[in-house]
Amino acid sequence: MPHVTTSDGVRLFYEEAGTGPAVVFVHEYAADYRTWEPQMRHFARSHRCVTYSQRGYPPSDVPENPDLYLQDRFRDDVIAVMDALKIDKAHVVGHSMGAATALHVGIKYPQRCISVTAAGCGYGSSPDPKKVEESRAVSRENGKMFRAHSMEEGARKYCDGPTRQSQKNKDPRGYSHFVKMMSEHSNIGHALVMENLQARRPTLYDMEAQLKKFIPPLLVIVGDEDEWCVDASIYLRRTVPTAGLVIVPRTGHTITSEEPDKFNAALEELFAEAERGRWLSHKSK
Repeated sequence: MPHVTTSDGVRLFYEEAGTGPAVVFVHEYAADYRTWEPQMRHFARSHRCVTYSQRGYPPSDVPENPDLYLQDRFRDDVIAVMDALKIDKAHVVGHSMGAATALHVGIKYPQRCISVTAAGCGYGSSPDPKKVEESRAVSRENGKMFRAHSMEEGARKYCDGPTRQSQKNKDPRGYSHFVKMMSEHSNIGHALVMENLQARRPTLYDMEAQLKKFIPPLLVIVGDEDEWCVDASIYLRRTVPTAGLVIVPRTGHTITSEEPDKFNAALEELFAEAERGRWLSHKSK
């Protein structure tokens, strides 16, 4: 099985397919490298596509040191994968937890990004400190839940949240497959990610000064039933000078697999425009 080893010694499993401009897919909290399959199949026809499981997600390593699960580690893992595969620049496509990481890559390493996509981004972000702490407390409780239950039970509970009901109702087979994949993860890995990344990372509002200077082309895409992330996505569109916003109707948080054709179509436009140098910053009159 192919792995990349990061500077702090964590082994990350990856897959790649296709040739052309590079795309690196960064998965959400409930997902792993496999959940990008609709995108891998589509874009490998024209691009070099890479998907990997993040630290804490088998078959990548699940280190037990909490300090190995901070946001900067996840950010630098994207660069570690690119370096190991000799990829100079890539479209960095992130979903949810992975979207936050993709933004951090765009801020810290803009020269490595052809473009950045932030899909379903912004859980836990609010201008209200009280709401931020409430969401962090929920993350800590979720960490406890994963420690207390089997991965199968944890996946069933977590995936039955309000922002995933649209997939559950419109695509029961796809939803069942998603839950099954999550049930094959590590409950300790999920607890460590919740307690140390989700509950401690900076909010989008904490990042405002950096976001206002964001350089790479940015696509923000969100489902209109993803209540965690709609306001945050609009905030990104208004804050980041290179941002374009796509809102997909009647769609929840699991947008990449719930509506893969619509998601892929939005990426197609971003990739083409960014590669031509025509995804321009907003200009005021």
